[in-house]
Amino acid sequence: MRFNLSQLLSVLVVTFSMACSDSNQPVYTSAAYQLFKDQVVQGEFVSTAVSATELVSDYRSPANPYKKSIIDFKFAINGIDNEMVSGLDHHFNVLGAASTVKTPLIKFGQQLKLREHEESAYIKPNTKLLVQLDMREVLDSFSKLGYYQLFNGERLKKEEFKSVYIAGSTAPLTWDFSQLVQHPELELKDPDGDGIYEVLLEINQESAQTGNEQKWVLTKDISGYPTLQSDFLLSDALYNMALEEMVNAIEPDTTLRTGKEWAGVWTRDVSYSILLSMAYMQPEAARNSLLRKVNAKKKIIQDTGTGGAWPVSSDRLIWAVAAWEIYLVEGDLKWLEQAYEIISNSLQDDYVTIYDPVSGMVKGESSFLDWREQSYPAWMQPADIFESRSLSTNAVHYRANSIASRMAGILNQEAQAEQFSKRAESIKNAVNQYLWIPGKKYYAQYLYGRGDQLRSPRADALGEALCVLFDLATPDQQREIVSNTPVTSFGIPCIYPDIPGIPPYHNNAVWPFVQSFWLMAASKVNNEPAVLESIAAIYRPAALFLTNKENLVAENGDFKGTQINSSNMLWSLSGQIGMVHKVLFGMQFTEEGLLFRPFIPEALMGKRVLKNFQYRGAVLDIEVNGHGNRVVSVTMNGVKSDSAFINKELTGHYSIKIELGDAIPPQSIYKPGSYTSLAEPKLGLDKNRLYWLPQASVKQYKLFRNGELMKLIGANTTSETITETGRYQLLALDEAGVESFASEPVEYFSAAEIPVKAEGLATVPIQVDIEQAGVYDIDMEYANGNGPVNTDNKCAVRTILLNKKAIGVLVFPQRGKDKWEDWGYSNCIRVELNKGKHQLQLDFRSTNENMSGEINTALFKKFRIRKVR
Repeated sequence: MRFNLSQLLSVLVVTFSMACSDSNQPVYTSAAYQLFKDQVVQGEFVSTAVSATELVSDYRSPANPYKKSIIDFKFAINGIDNEMVSGLDHHFNVLGAASTVKTPLIKFGQQLKLREHEESAYIKPNTKLLVQLDMREVLDSFSKLGYYQLFNGERLKKEEFKSVYIAGSTAPLTWDFSQLVQHPELELKDPDGDGIYEVLLEINQESAQTGNEQKWVLTKDISGYPTLQSDFLLSDALYNMALEEMVNAIEPDTTLRTGKEWAGVWTRDVSYSILLSMAYMQPEAARNSLLRKVNAKKKIIQDTGTGGAWPVSSDRLIWAVAAWEIYLVEGDLKWLEQAYEIISNSLQDDYVTIYDPVSGMVKGESSFLDWREQSYPAWMQPADIFESRSLSTNAVHYRANSIASRMAGILNQEAQAEQFSKRAESIKNAVNQYLWIPGKKYYAQYLYGRGDQLRSPRADALGEALCVLFDLATPDQQREIVSNTPVTSFGIPCIYPDIPGIPPYHNNAVWPFVQSFWLMAASKVNNEPAVLESIAAIYRPAALFLTNKENLVAENGDFKGTQINSSNMLWSLSGQIGMVHKVLFGMQFTEEGLLFRPFIPEALMGKRVLKNFQYRGAVLDIEVNGHGNRVVSVTMNGVKSDSAFINKELTGHYSIKIELGDAIPPQSIYKPGSYTSLAEPKLGLDKNRLYWLPQASVKQYKLFRNGELMKLIGANTTSETITETGRYQLLALDEAGVESFASEPVEYFSAAEIPVKAEGLATVPIQVDIEQAGVYDIDMEYANGNGPVNTDNKCAVRTILLNKKAIGVLVFPQRGKDKWEDWGYSNCIRVELNKGKHQLQLDFRSTNENMSGEINTALFKKFRIRKVR
């Protein structure tokens, strides 16, 4: 057997690392990496726990093969976001044969736009970008007037001008304006004084494999938090690093910062972090952070998101689950009362706007998967995403209603408790009816379409985990989910399979916080292989990267290849801490007290001691020995106890010793590795003939009419004659039988279009003459230029009235900043209409208030009415 020099060095590094390790026997081995008691070894890279307070890693990230060439950025005088209005950025395509690409000369305050039809590719490794900024108008204004007037009318005085920076979405750029002045590499300079400022950025540098070591050494005081000591030095060090990063995340106002690169509090981020561990590790900051995400009307704020946030993004009720966890930890009835009012108010708006009375499901984007093309077909507009019924968001609302029911019961509001309980049960039944896939033995990610919906069989990792943890699935289903949901060599991907042509972020990506919830789900169903895989998948990146990163590429396990990433990420570090407390020590907070159900895989058997854990009035020192998940014996202060349970009323100091016995029945996992589906077909219509372009690797097509399978079509066929009216969609299957997304629906029926006239925030009533009774879809052509498609909070919402009665809600998501001539369609409302005259109108009601609270506007052009049945 022959080795080249690189291969030989790799073998020597691994061999030397194993010889130096605390144990020559790995506790976990896969084709991708190995885990030892004090090390992670991945190919030629090694991370070693020198002590419980020091980690050393020689990991080097390769050049990013997926870095998109179109970058977004803006300039910032004195590091402040003061060039253009929020949502208006410069756009540039970093492509070229030379190693250094130059921007055109960009005038401060004047947007640089892409050329028409310009498409993104991937940036070549080792590309440098020279950014050129024309500041002459600003400097002339300083000279003539003594100030420069910014876009918002504020005057920047000449003597206040210190510097100008560039901010943006692509590393080394950052959107964190509060930290820009800490990045001298992002400051533009004018060395010759001609008013042209420049900066040379290294956009996609390939790291040199020098073998130089980097290290993490504990510098913060973490003595006030529970201490961990075990037979696994790597575990102890990573736990302490997570504690230090938790301290870093506490802001001066005692709220929790989302990440090093993400300032402020975000509803879903902080809520999931609270569930993982912050409820008991940082209860004051957790409460403050939740209350920061409540508006003046005592309703939960949905963060900026697709199409302008709520109701397209609709997972804000995860706040309720976090609030309940804080109550379980502290038992504060005043907090319960305060949280209940907020939850109840928020649910009332959601019931009107996003709860579908027909299916029983909740509408809106998948929880946390809020970058539309990363998890939805490219053709889906935000209005289409609003109409989707996603697994994770429905799991969140199921749990939120269940919690609201329990809260109402505690507060002696029995009627409300019953109402919340019924809604929870309705969601549970609907999810199991529409999303469970018996052949795959896990849930589909969502229902999607336009008017009529199909089921996407992709797996949604967070949604699957939440269905297990929240008991939306039956016990048998829970075990099947953990055994059958696909995982990759570097962890469980957010969605599976991958979407073709989409760079890693949610697509082709592992998020450590999702992995942590998956770990807890695996522990709940006693799946030992899944537990060990998850622990390894959480330890590996934290050890190699020396921080708790936001995400990593599922295909290669690296952090550099995703579109956006952050160190010191709140929910990632919360999962690292929660893994120790909630899995290895098995802590479960209940209304009556603290229950211990440790789960220790055999490969990780040994002694673990957690000291100074504070629970209400008690201080606990806990020791767990052995492996398995069956508690053989428990002693408390040396006295044998019948159960591993701490009553909520106990006070004082307690030493608890738990002995485990192996009682884990064998289970399996499904680890097929990364996989990419085919692209969705592009379906067209010529008179009564459907047509599409041929695709490589297609085994057959499925043709759907009105959401129902019409026929299977051979791979070589590229057209189909149709005779019936309806909506048609086509999807492709590859040789393995894996489905693509379905094509954008093609409509083969006529439509009546009736112009409307605005009257304030509503429209003037119009008369519609229906010639034939039947089922009709009604939507509205509109424009909304209040913000970009992918963020902000100005999605317009209106109630649609039929004959003066409300029949549903139409949403008008943002379609692009200042794009008031970009017309599109809202979601549609399906209704039965009798023959004769009817009245249609848009109305604005209190339940239509969006997350902006101030701007809820759109241009309304015409109603569109189509008979579909």
